[in-house]
Amino acid sequence: MHGLTEGVARFRHDVFPAKAKLFADLEHHHRPPALFIGCSDARVVPELITQSEPGELFVIRTAGNLVPAHTPAPDGVVASIEYAVAVLGVTDIVVCGHSACGAMTALAERHDLSAAPAVAGWLRHADASLARSAGGVDSLVRENVRAQLANLATHPSVARALAERTLTLRGWVYDIPTGAVEQLDTADGPPALAA
Repeated sequence: MHGLTEGVARFRHDVFPAKAKLFADLEHHHRPPALFIGCSDARVVPELITQSEPGELFVIRTAGNLVPAHTPAPDGVVASIEYAVAVLGVTDIVVCGHSACGAMTALAERHDLSAAPAVAGWLRHADASLARSAGGVDSLVRENVRAQLANLATHPSVARALAERTLTLRGWVYDIPTGAVEQLDTADGPPALAA
């Protein structure tokens, strides 16, 4: 906890004063152009990877960057997606997987998750990914990003925005040791290196 407390002190002393006007503006203006759905893994920091300022990304982080398909039942992930699209009006959604993902490794290597039943249940959102994967963690990471993009399209707010052509879905894979970001080939266009 000591390191976190020191970090807050550095933020208040060094970072905040340099960005005081930005934070003052953000108090009354919250219109991020993009929703970034990434893994909870501490090595994946969306604002660092994209070099975004506060207010530029609406972020959802889940184990395995999983997105449940739409259901009418209350769900924090589903509510956050709907808020980002229907209320904030984001124009881009990125689903970002990453190398050495613990969730995808557990699935690919068939780890025994009986001691973590909530984790095992959550990872069921990757069943389609596992079925489509050619085998291995790297393949599963990529197929999982594609499957989560498909799950996103089941959400009414997302489906509406896609039909109106006001929203673009993107699939990325971040490579931790090199910093490379690969844009996957999806229905939105050919593969490319993300800027």
